Amino acid sequence: MDKTITDFITDNLIGRGLLTPAQMQALSKESTFQNKDILDLIIEQKIVSEEEILKAKGQVLNIPVVDLSDQQIDNKILNILPEEIARSYNLVPFAQRDNEIKIALLNPQDYKAIEALDFISRQKNLKFSYYLTSAASFSHVLKEYSNLNKEVSEVLETADIVSDEQPEQTNEEEGEQKKYKSAPVSKTVSVILRHAIEGGASDIHIEPMETETRVRYRVDGVLHNSLILPANVHPAVIARIKVLANMKIDETRLPQDGRFKIRFENRDIEFRVSTLPLLNKEKVVMRILDTSRGTVSLKDLGFNDRNYDVVIRNLKNPHGLILVTGPTGSGKSTTLYSMLSILNKEQVNIVTLEDPVEYNIPGVGQAQVRPEVGLTFATGLRSILRQDPDVIMVGEVRDKETAELAVHAALTGHMVLSTLHTNDAFGAIPRLIDMGIEQFLISSSLNVVAAQRLVRRICAKCKVEISLPKKEEDEVFAELAKIPASALPTDINLTRPLKFYQGKGCPHCEETGYKGRLAIVEVLEVTPQMKEILSAGKINDLNTIRAEFKRQGLLYMKQDGIIKSLRGETTYEEVWNAAKD
Repeated sequence: MDKTITDFITDNLIGRGLLTPAQMQALSKESTFQNKDILDLIIEQKIVSEEEILKAKGQVLNIPVVDLSDQQIDNKILNILPEEIARSYNLVPFAQRDNEIKIALLNPQDYKAIEALDFISRQKNLKFSYYLTSAASFSHVLKEYSNLNKEVSEVLETADIVSDEQPEQTNEEEGEQKKYKSAPVSKTVSVILRHAIEGGASDIHIEPMETETRVRYRVDGVLHNSLILPANVHPAVIARIKVLANMKIDETRLPQDGRFKIRFENRDIEFRVSTLPLLNKEKVVMRILDTSRGTVSLKDLGFNDRNYDVVIRNLKNPHGLILVTGPTGSGKSTTLYSMLSILNKEQVNIVTLEDPVEYNIPGVGQAQVRPEVGLTFATGLRSILRQDPDVIMVGEVRDKETAELAVHAALTGHMVLSTLHTNDAFGAIPRLIDMGIEQFLISSSLNVVAAQRLVRRICAKCKVEISLPKKEEDEVFAELAKIPASALPTDINLTRPLKFYQGKGCPHCEETGYKGRLAIVEVLEVTPQMKEILSAGKINDLNTIRAEFKRQGLLYMKQDGIIKSLRGETTYEEVWNAAKD
């Protein structure tokens, strides 16, 4: 069999001592099991850094590598290639010397991109030299093409939008002043949506203030002020969003819900829209769902060590119930999708019932609940059981009927995945009992409960080492002392002073010190000993429960977070805020 580029890259990593043949053999098996690219697995498992893999790819393809994540590129250089060309072919100009232009590419093997550049070089009498860059670098340069405030200001300068609150005019004056150009309003909304997607925002808030309209993006769980619009633009912007979401434009007294989908860089992006009447004007919040985005691996989400092993071991069981718990916005659905991607094989029939369908998974039958026509989680689950499923994913266990059906499905030979709203892993069992599920049924059907919260990742580009004040360090040691010695990871240093980390702030993370999020988790396995506790009705005996927790080597959420902060993945403050008792 002919070698692929991936084969040559892994050979390069082995030759440089960054990867061992034994690791490669294990990765090859896991790649087949998870149906994932080996290079993606190497990055996810942090065996080799993304920078080293990029370097290896550059050596294999004989192309120099460039990091543009901290560079400010002159607009004159950017304008050599239009933004549409850069986005379409995943390439950007970043430096110029006379008539030679340096071009950074994501994929040097994209022959259509090379052909396009050859055509442009002949047309403009330019010479192009090629470099390899990372996806993060490429995204950073794309942001240099446009600035949100600048773009919107330029658009609004051409608009003639008049507030609904202006005094009455004569018919002739009203006809001239009350009309507004739809194109500028549409473009304003388009720019707001595009910058939110590019910035990795999860939500957009458009809020009327006394003298202006504020646009905020939620990035990595935190709201940031992004744009201020003139107050008179607000009604037109809200009306445009209502048109997109198929809402009633003239209904301003009642809340409305809607959704719409756009195509952005060959991806389907869905927006869930909610309007809320305030004292004088309406507020709009839009949730952004990238339905074409691939699933994230469990390890990349934050499942490590024992937690990862327990989940993977139980996913190999032919039947049983796996629950993921946590508050709204804690990443439960993303974790379920990661589990589904592991189970998704040709010989396995997977059916899901979701509200809403957030990501499309090829090969999985995904259904959307529609309460308005009677398709609830409970009624949908009954229908799914007649679809000969091997694996069932139910978006949420909300009521007794759904809980009973999920437990019944798990007892009759199906693997069932779902979510539940509880504060911790152990809280799932009392919650099921409150719903009317018998303890012996829970002990027979429940395999694993994973509870999680999301914390922000430290930006890898500006991470620095720090020490904590003595009081905080003592709190950390007190928490670590509760962990059985056998459960403590061997890769962290537990001598004083403890080493922690934070981000200084840089262009890559927009000066926040954070980039992305990960979960801090606790995973409770329903072992034979746990089944005995349930069957004996000792669910409220805290001493017995704590003894079983300790025997399992379970890490509480705060402890898992502390270990992640000692590894430099997140900060001490993020963990303490997310895992408050």
